[in-house]
Amino acid sequence: MNRNNIELSVIVPVYNEKESVKKLFSEITESLKKIKMTAEIIFVDDGSTDGTDKILAKLKPITVISHRKNCGQSTAIETGIQHSSGAMIITLDGDGQNDPADFSILLDKLNEGYDAVCGWRAKRRDTESKKFISRGAKLLRNILIQDGVHDAGCTLRAYRRYCFNEVHLYGELHRMIPAMLNMRGFKITEIKVNHRQRLRGKTKYSWSRVSNGFLDMVQVWLNQKYGKRPLYLFGSCGLVLMIISGGLLGLMAVMRLFFDYHLSDKIWPLMGVFGFISGMQLLIFGIIADLVISNSKHWLETPIRSIQTYE
Repeated sequence: MNRNNIELSVIVPVYNEKESVKKLFSEITESLKKIKMTAEIIFVDDGSTDGTDKILAKLKPITVISHRKNCGQSTAIETGIQHSSGAMIITLDGDGQNDPADFSILLDKLNEGYDAVCGWRAKRRDTESKKFISRGAKLLRNILIQDGVHDAGCTLRAYRRYCFNEVHLYGELHRMIPAMLNMRGFKITEIKVNHRQRLRGKTKYSWSRVSNGFLDMVQVWLNQKYGKRPLYLFGSCGLVLMIISGGLLGLMAVMRLFFDYHLSDKIWPLMGVFGFISGMQLLIFGIIADLVISNSKHWLETPIRSIQTYE
């Protein structure tokens, strides 16, 4: 296959999904035949230990990228994007719950002039606990980020390649892709997609992913508001602290000079000095952070073990 002529890249991150990958690959190939686009299928084996790599090696045509260790879904998607060639990109989960038959409606919507189309699992086939956590995350996301999508947790999405010239993934940031694209001015939308029950394998969802996802949400919010000018955040906090502390010290001076108020046994002067110095440190930290941001480059290293293409 001439990689220069590829129109669509399908990227599937998998981790210990040996029971699902063969059927999912078959469904993807059938869906691509109906779309009639030159396409490549990339499975990113994120450090599987159950023999998923052996199953993938028997499938053709396919590109399998293997991480030396488990790095997380966001990093696996990033790896797939970096090694893909298509002008359009579709991502989906490797557990079989996303339906490849929805590729066509995603691409049709993308061709209406959008930069990214997000899948919306309107009828979600998950446990009630996962739905409850997702509703809580959606509430927080609407307060902090307001990305305009109903289902930020759905991996089934279609993108134009240039979206990822400015977006890099790590941690649990794959859920924040719509927010990161929205804050950079890309035109995004969503469309209802089919969601199926998990029939094989075990879910990788855990409480650590909940906490990590929340922290990533806070990071995106901070980046959205202060990413380019951290001085606005740290400098503002520093100035407020300096003003309050300076006012407290001034008040203590007036009370000592004019009202004979004894300060030797009081904690207020110490608090005022400590607050003023802390405010100065925050201000200086904001200036330094501004300088670092303006001169920084992002270097992301992923421990890839191998890349094999089977044709």
